Amino acid sequence: MTNAKLGEALRLLGVGEAACRVYLALLDAAPAPLGAVGRAAGLGGAELAAAYGELVDAGLASAAAKDGEVVAPVPPAAGLEILARHRAAELEESRIAVGGAFESFRRHRLAAYNDHLVEVVTGDAIGPRMRQAWASAREQIRQFDSPPYVPIAGATEDALATLARGVTQRVVYSQASLEHPAKLSTVIEPCIEAGEQARVLPSVPVKLLIIDEAYALVSLSIQEADVVNTVLVVQPCGLLSALVALFEQSWRTALPFHGRTARPAGLPPADRRLLRLLAGGASDEVIARELGVSRRTLFRRLQVLMARLGAANRFQMALQAQRSGWL
Repeated sequence: MTNAKLGEALRLLGVGEAACRVYLALLDAAPAPLGAVGRAAGLGGAELAAAYGELVDAGLASAAAKDGEVVAPVPPAAGLEILARHRAAELEESRIAVGGAFESFRRHRLAAYNDHLVEVVTGDAIGPRMRQAWASAREQIRQFDSPPYVPIAGATEDALATLARGVTQRVVYSQASLEHPAKLSTVIEPCIEAGEQARVLPSVPVKLLIIDEAYALVSLSIQEADVVNTVLVVQPCGLLSALVALFEQSWRTALPFHGRTARPAGLPPADRRLLRLLAGGASDEVIARELGVSRRTLFRRLQVLMARLGAANRFQMALQAQRSGWL
């Protein structure tokens, strides 16, 4: 091994530069008087004494004669083991110190960052923030829709404009959405006709709007109290991932509401609406109200449709309508 490599190895073990020079001189000249070793290493006086003392403490040198003037290197096994342990202890202390400093940094930075993970929007600010969300969508919108509703002027137009831009829109409606006065005819059906993918569940777990993978708006609405005055804006984090997973799971279990876009020949639009409402779980009262007919007329239409489809009950009628492309 060259002197340069040996010196680097000693320095890696924690031996100082001056002590390395003295040790190399010892290997070349010892046993020899300490002064001669110092001259070979280019050291003298207190500097030489300190470097030699470091080697003695490390177990790498000792006196070769009783008078202590002649010195020599000693077998390094024990000394190197001590140095290695000291070095390992120092490295561990450094690792703990650096790791602790980073953890402190992370905690402070995360605490500051968390202030922006969830934003609370209340009152009159909800409408503009919702419209901004629709306008910012680039790829897809995922939504849970359920009453109570915040009156937002132009909301339907925003949804239609988003669809027109080619943004995929998937909405899971609650049954209460279909039964909400005028919601079906003025909001749901126009969006479906424009390309919205709609499904229905008896209820949805939360009012939710997910914009691309960027953020989500969660309404803290309470239907029983008709409270719709607070919305949470959730930025990318574990909570947003959980909301996306919740939507996708609900989407898989929800029933298709709009079905195929092809219009079967000879099926009046009113009957198609009737079948949609029926498949969505709307009650007879709601269906009759949405169609603007009496319940007696509704029953008569149902009987005609059941006969056309060869169904013995409403369930069979809905199933046959789906198979025939009427839903």
